[in-house]
Amino acid sequence: MNDLLQHKLSQLPDKPGCYLFKDAAGQVLYVGKAEVLRNRVRSYFQESAAHSARIRVMVGRVVDLETVVTDSPVEALLLECNLIKKHRPHYNVRMRDDKHYPYICLTMHEPFPRPIIVRRVKKDGNRYFGPYTNSWSMRQALRVIKSVFQLRGCARKIDEGDQQKLCLDYHLGLCSGPCASMVTRVEYLKAVDEVTQFLEGKSERALEKLQAEMEQAADNLNFEAAARLRDQIQAIERVVERQKVLSTDLEDQDVVALVSDGIQTCAAVLQMRGGKLLGQERYFLEGAHPDDLGEAARQFVEQYYLRVQQFPRQALLSHEVEDRALLETWLTEQRDATKVAHERARVRISVPQKGEKRRLVELAEKNARQHLEERKSQFAADQAKAEEAMMELQEQLELPNLPYRIECYDISNTMGQESVGAMVVFEGGQPKKSDYRKFKIKTVEGPNDFASIQEMLRRRLQRGADGDSKFADMPDLIVIDGGKGQLSAAMEVERELAVEIPTVGLAKKFEEVFKPERSQSILLARNSQALFLLQRIRDEAHRFGLTFHRNLRSKRQTRSALDEIPGIGEKRRLALLKHFGSVDKMKQASPDELAQAPGMNRPAAQRLFQSLHA
Repeated sequence: MNDLLQHKLSQLPDKPGCYLFKDAAGQVLYVGKAEVLRNRVRSYFQESAAHSARIRVMVGRVVDLETVVTDSPVEALLLECNLIKKHRPHYNVRMRDDKHYPYICLTMHEPFPRPIIVRRVKKDGNRYFGPYTNSWSMRQALRVIKSVFQLRGCARKIDEGDQQKLCLDYHLGLCSGPCASMVTRVEYLKAVDEVTQFLEGKSERALEKLQAEMEQAADNLNFEAAARLRDQIQAIERVVERQKVLSTDLEDQDVVALVSDGIQTCAAVLQMRGGKLLGQERYFLEGAHPDDLGEAARQFVEQYYLRVQQFPRQALLSHEVEDRALLETWLTEQRDATKVAHERARVRISVPQKGEKRRLVELAEKNARQHLEERKSQFAADQAKAEEAMMELQEQLELPNLPYRIECYDISNTMGQESVGAMVVFEGGQPKKSDYRKFKIKTVEGPNDFASIQEMLRRRLQRGADGDSKFADMPDLIVIDGGKGQLSAAMEVERELAVEIPTVGLAKKFEEVFKPERSQSILLARNSQALFLLQRIRDEAHRFGLTFHRNLRSKRQTRSALDEIPGIGEKRRLALLKHFGSVDKMKQASPDELAQAPGMNRPAAQRLFQSLHA
């Protein structure tokens, strides 16, 4: 333990807060929270502490720490979640599946709210439902909202009393027509409340209401309206049928189970509303140690409930968690912030050991294990396809060795301007992006792809021969994007440097493969894994090189547009770009606005304005 760390440990406060352990490079290794920072942080460095092997390794790497004091343990818990999300420490549990699942949002800030699909939740007064990991169930819910509750789907700006033209949705019975005052705002908002209950899994009230309306319409001999209401009831029931009743306890519950196979850890969440299974979500966790799934469960629960908008009355967990009471308090505060006063209630966390609730946890564990097996099978299938592709390539191209490492080269330019080369690498059939390399073509004038390929390949092979660590690994197969001409140019370089590496050209028009010693091209089967692999690496080289070329071209165009203007030097150019952001925005500015930019005066601004608008 160094002197700085010892000093900081002696100065720790007796208050709640968060702590960040850092390594010698200043990287955050671990983020934790504590009700008393002094006690919790110092416990890591006591020789008598019974820490797991993983924590002992982590503590051995700590050379510095940082603390943040909060007013309460609940605030510390929330801060811990945000710090983990920001720093993504190696020794914390992180939800690997960080894609933004869709939500259904009711735009309550509008006089006549409408359902829209969004990817992020904002604190803007709207109502959010989700996230939906199953797009089918989300689309089905949207169909019911339009056909049964007839909420508008258009983006029109509508105020009460408007007399706008009715659209096709109204005539198809998919909208109640608020744009033409076919429904009052009070009636429309009642439908919005019914949609809210439906999306929360409480469809019984809506079904009872529709059933009564259907019977009333039938009594009044309005059979057309009764038939329409019957169809709406059936649409809701079809959705409800898929929500299997799993619990006789009609309380809203989330069932959270963590399962590990020693390598991967999967968290499955079953969403139970009114005793029915509305859906499930799964996440694969990074940093979760199989011997400490209780700590992983705690951190997962914190991160998961930061991203959802619907909170249950009870959370059933597969593993006991530390600070259960604190978690309950935090979840209750989160739930109360999204509920009206009469719906507020404390969220309870339990780890059932028997009975019906334990059966639900076992069901969640079963789902988590299934997801682990599916993921392993997918990995195995991908690896099997990659091995099949490499073996096919070796056989079809008559290569001396299995092409484990394949390098592909491509040239990008615009009429010879900003000519660049791209080298991409696949190992074991998968991209190895750390070995990708970019080349600025320096010695070739004009659009000469043959000479450009020669320069790039010569530089790559020479640096490998000179012992450059960035080019030390030599390929088993070189792929040149092009036909016979490009391949011949590459072979001249290999003969010049006395290098013997199997090399082929891949012509895009007919996906022909050319070899130096053969006059006829090789046509691989259209459905062969070998061709798929060559196409993948060729397309990746094209994408990588084109992105580099476009970036250079954009910088050159910006630079030349300002460099040609008298009085605009390097400092003014940088200041202008920083102030306006782009040349296009400079063009939109008036001479007065240009003159107000840092480092500018009126004569220079006038010259700039005239040049940009010449």
